Amino acid sequence: MYITSTNINIPELFAQSHHPHSGAMVLFSGEVRGLNKGKEVDYLEYEAHEAMATPVFEAILKEAQEKWPLNGVTCIHRVGKLEISACAVVVITSSAHRKDAYAANRYIIDRVKAEVPIWKKEVYKDGSHDWGSNCECNHHGKTTSH
Repeated sequence: MYITSTNINIPELFAQSHHPHSGAMVLFSGEVRGLNKGKEVDYLEYEAHEAMATPVFEAILKEAQEKWPLNGVTCIHRVGKLEISACAVVVITSSAHRKDAYAANRYIIDRVKAEVPIWKKEVYKDGSHDWGSNCECNHHGKTTSH
């Protein structure tokens, strides 16, 4: 499972990611911030094309495991309405050494943000909103990019 509509349970995922041959575990949690582009954010809404997203997630994680000697890798992105400080995405990597765990973690989140068909609607306290995306995709007739 790479996409969920429920809260991401970080402690549970972290506990499941332990490996007896790992000397390093790196956790990245992308969280909803309350200020963007000088405007107060009320909440975010994420949408994904799950059938398209799943093979992209699989390819990214496979490539990370080919590039670095990882003992474990997890990546989950949330969809739906997320309040301020909610976790939107988690990446956990484990390996024998921290250098590999850090490098793989950064590689995964950067690729996920750039390539996976997930769209973000930022709703501001003033009632306005902006569509952003993790990729160059078309959503509701709008092409969006970071």
